[in-house]
Amino acid sequence: MTNLPYAVWPELVQHAENLKTKQLKALFLTNPDRANRYSIETAGIYLDYSKNFFDDKTESLLIKLASESGVFSLAQQMFEGVALNNSEQRPALHTLLRAKSAPPGLEDSFAQVSQSLARVKGISDAVRNGQWRGFSGKTIKQVLHLGIGGSYLGPKMVDEALASSRPKPEDDFVCHYVANVDAHHLDEVLSQLDPAETLIIVVSKSFNTLETMANAHSTRLWLLNAMPQADLNSHLVAVSSNIPAATDFGISVDNILPMWDWVGGRYSVWSAVGIPIAIRYGFDVFQQLLDGASEMDQHFLHAEPQYNMPFVMAFLSVFYQHCFGSETHAVLTYDHRLRYLPDHLQQVDMESNGKSRDIDGNALPYHSGAVIWGGEGTNGQHAFHQLLHQGTRTTGVDFIMTLRPDHQHQDHHDKLIASCLSQSQALMQGRQLEEITGAANELQQKHKIMPGNRPSNTLVLEHLDAQHTGALIALYEHKVFCQAAVWHINPFDQWGVELGKELGDRILNALNGNTENLDGSTRALLNRYAASQKR
Repeated sequence: MTNLPYAVWPELVQHAENLKTKQLKALFLTNPDRANRYSIETAGIYLDYSKNFFDDKTESLLIKLASESGVFSLAQQMFEGVALNNSEQRPALHTLLRAKSAPPGLEDSFAQVSQSLARVKGISDAVRNGQWRGFSGKTIKQVLHLGIGGSYLGPKMVDEALASSRPKPEDDFVCHYVANVDAHHLDEVLSQLDPAETLIIVVSKSFNTLETMANAHSTRLWLLNAMPQADLNSHLVAVSSNIPAATDFGISVDNILPMWDWVGGRYSVWSAVGIPIAIRYGFDVFQQLLDGASEMDQHFLHAEPQYNMPFVMAFLSVFYQHCFGSETHAVLTYDHRLRYLPDHLQQVDMESNGKSRDIDGNALPYHSGAVIWGGEGTNGQHAFHQLLHQGTRTTGVDFIMTLRPDHQHQDHHDKLIASCLSQSQALMQGRQLEEITGAANELQQKHKIMPGNRPSNTLVLEHLDAQHTGALIALYEHKVFCQAAVWHINPFDQWGVELGKELGDRILNALNGNTENLDGSTRALLNRYAASQKR
């Protein structure tokens, strides 16, 4: 274990050793009010973190760590537009996309955001009310969103979250999302669409992202098989900062929405990238998504550390990673509509905090980001939950559930909630040898032992709507930021992703025969691929 560079850290390590001698279930016996004591409620989300190795001493150390790390000072700077992304000399202003008013000094940027939102509203309203028509005069019924990374995962995840929360009229819009350059997916989606009724949204800040533009060019050819080139503009919208490239592609300036360099892709759903949400559900719903995130922003900025939901979750993750040996964190969603949330959070967390250098460029002497994974309940209970209950590793776990469903099958929802609560209880309590009954023999008895004493958080949403979804996503964004502050790293660049892009371009060029600078393995694999294409 490598200590983090804080005066409070040795005390935290010693405190962790003391906590390891305790049983979580015993903490509830000595403090029956523990669940009320260690819970936070804000923005329509309730966090129960009482099933953690946490007591009043832990809380005091949490406050000290917050002070020493300067996390809330950094947060204030982020909201004010300070260039915290120092490797790229730019701010990280995704919070401005959902702000209610302009922070001092950011009036111009806020005005740009407001103008962009007005344009999103104008386009989405025109599509929804039938004013926007395709080349043949038909109204738009299908939307195909082409992006990758956060510009794909963000809107797709939100769309799935909201899909069952609103009544569907007969003329409801359907949005499709394609990111992978593997054309099997694109072909599958295009086979379901009518070009005359389809709007294509191309999302690429540079308008040269390899995967997105490959899908965009193939989709453009698909459109041209059905209409004259002069009519392409009726079926194309772009979100990009490269206006010349987008117009060369066939998209008019009026249909190009902005994407700023101070918004990372994993935070882009709050921008014009979220236009599929406005088209499918209405701009008012998209605004509710922003409002929920804004409410969580204000909580994060103003709540004291011990009552600050993002910071408490961040502290627990750091605490377990460095003091309990936890290397992974599972997000388990007990709402089918949130099944893509773990995918989205993998990017938000691991692209942000997967770093080996600190903010000053020095090699980190300790681990940074955890491996994020997860799935939906109750499916995981019949699969990877086995490792959570009886495996040898410590894993951080977030259970997420919603109280009110949008279906009429109350018995199903009762069983879902019971499953969620029983899993967190089972992780905490375990099952000891003396509690086992019905075993066939002594060997089976031993295999039925579950150690328990495994911590978890439970996040409860009153209802899964746009506002609560926005607050939930923003909660995790700020949790990731807090972890980065504690680790003293830059969570806003992603040079590892950039390297993959560069090498991808180089190998693509090597398909034309220039393999001189490739390693032996890559060269052999390329030769094998080339030979297969000749056959």
